[in-house]
Amino acid sequence: MVPECRVGQPGPRARLGQRHRCRLTPLPRSEGGKIRMAALFAVPYLSVLVLAVAVVLRWVRIAKMPLHLRWELYPVTYDSHRSHSGGSVFEHVNWWQIERKANHLGKLRVVLAEIFLLKGVHDNNRALWLRSYPFHLGLFLQCAFAVLLVAGALAEAGGAQITPHAGGVAGWLATGTMVAGTAGFAVLGLGSLALLVRRLGDPLLRETSTGADFLNLLLFLAHAVLGLVTFALVDGDYLFLRGFVRAVVTFQAPAALPWLVDAEILSGCSLIAYIPLTHMSHFFTKWFTYHRVRWDDEPNRVGSRIEATVRRQLGYKVEWNAPHIRGAGTKTWADVATEKGVDE
Repeated sequence: MVPECRVGQPGPRARLGQRHRCRLTPLPRSEGGKIRMAALFAVPYLSVLVLAVAVVLRWVRIAKMPLHLRWELYPVTYDSHRSHSGGSVFEHVNWWQIERKANHLGKLRVVLAEIFLLKGVHDNNRALWLRSYPFHLGLFLQCAFAVLLVAGALAEAGGAQITPHAGGVAGWLATGTMVAGTAGFAVLGLGSLALLVRRLGDPLLRETSTGADFLNLLLFLAHAVLGLVTFALVDGDYLFLRGFVRAVVTFQAPAALPWLVDAEILSGCSLIAYIPLTHMSHFFTKWFTYHRVRWDDEPNRVGSRIEATVRRQLGYKVEWNAPHIRGAGTKTWADVATEKGVDE
């Protein structure tokens, strides 16, 4: 697909002030090219399917894990009566008899600060935050980029002309797409490189890092560089990329694309499918960290769901065979908890 321009509307490489019309004209395609584009057309659907299945399976697996041990951290952030003073309901001997009134606004404030500002990392490891935050900010911008691409593609399918010089929403969509995409690639690349250098330069961190840790950062760095190169050389207004997205969301056969855009699409879709298969799945598993561990203060009452869960877990077999346990798969946790201990 190549840009075909005529006077009247800005093109993808127009300088500020110039106005000429530009639309995408399909490149001639061989049979091999048709097969390649058909395969590329299936990639976004496949990547989203892998993402959805992986998220659901991991969510179910974590939800079925044994009941956590209460952290009893202070303050309990969403405790509407005591969090402001640094305390919690657990200060009271009969805490389970006290009515619990959650501060949902406070809970939301904590979650948003953790997601978008990495507040925990900022407060506890500022040096890491300076490297990690650009990486995460780049991911947020890439998400915004994807949303704007889809919105622009749908608008184009409805007959709108999405160009930076168009008026109203169409112009904002085009400009926002360019800013989010280019800034996202740049910041993501910077953050990936900074984290990679830190892992390689810190002896302790290097020793505790796995091959997957380095691979993850290299994949994101390569994706960022590829996106910037594609933007600079062949797709300065993301016209090719938006055209492909339009074909995907409208279920129409896509036109041929420059090979750099092909590679950019494959890279982005591969990361979408890859992320939930790695420890980077914390983008959704953190829900359990907060709601099932840090903030779960539901009392264990007689006849409750928690009591039934605890009883079931006490029946699990203990494989640990240390001298003071001697489980060896024959004892249950109830046996271990009630038998007389041995001297070590």
